[in-house]
Amino acid sequence: MEESLIVPVSVKIFGKEYTVACPEGQEQALILSAKRVDQEMRQVRESGKVLGTDRIAVMVALNLAHELLNQQGLEDQAAYTETLAKVEQIQTQVTAALAQYQQYATG
Repeated sequence: MEESLIVPVSVKIFGKEYTVACPEGQEQALILSAKRVDQEMRQVRESGKVLGTDRIAVMVALNLAHELLNQQGLEDQAAYTETLAKVEQIQTQVTAALAQYQQYATG
């Protein structure tokens, strides 16, 4: 079995640059995904209904997961539960990264 190479890709989301490990050949998809997340975060911020970067990130994660579930038409409860667990894991990672960034930014 051939292993895919992992390459670092820099993306900018909500004014912060991140370097992300990405399978070779998937760089453009990652960049487009980051642009989508950035756009969604800016829209949520502009709505004025959600304050704080971490809360904005969580709302965007939930909105995108909901959109994905609707597009896929998931009816299988097991698949839904697995997807929900992945979303919660991503939310935890985003919250931890934002907390680390805020700690770094404040000193």
